[in-house]
Amino acid sequence: MANPAIDDTDLRILQALLDNALLTHKEIGEIVHLTGQAVGARVRKLQDLGIIEGYTLRWNPEKIGLSVHAFLIVFMNSNQSHQPFRDFVRSNEAVTEAHRVSGEGCYLLRVRVSDGSGLNKLLEEVLQYGNYKLSLSIGQIK
Repeated sequence: MANPAIDDTDLRILQALLDNALLTHKEIGEIVHLTGQAVGARVRKLQDLGIIEGYTLRWNPEKIGLSVHAFLIVFMNSNQSHQPFRDFVRSNEAVTEAHRVSGEGCYLLRVRVSDGSGLNKLLEEVLQYGNYKLSLSIGQIK
């Protein structure tokens, strides 16, 4: 096991939370055969160890008008562009994920915008930092 501070029960609790983060400690306890209080203590331990960093939710952006889903590979135009670009990415609501990558390009961005004009505006802003390669999502499989 990669972390000796956790055991199989901790991993089962983690999997239950990954499957449904809304489960109560009591409900998880029924799955892993512990009391809700014991599950709560183990969840706090997983948080303290940094294994659980936070909670999130799955959503449907199209239901609120964010129908354009795209991926950008960004090629920086200079070494001095990296920090300003990262600041831009952090402050831009259209960018839902950003990864520093090896291989082709410097960054991989996942973006969501309402329409083509919103995407065009974002692409024009990205050009301040470098060039890009755009791929539009035509359907999510997983």
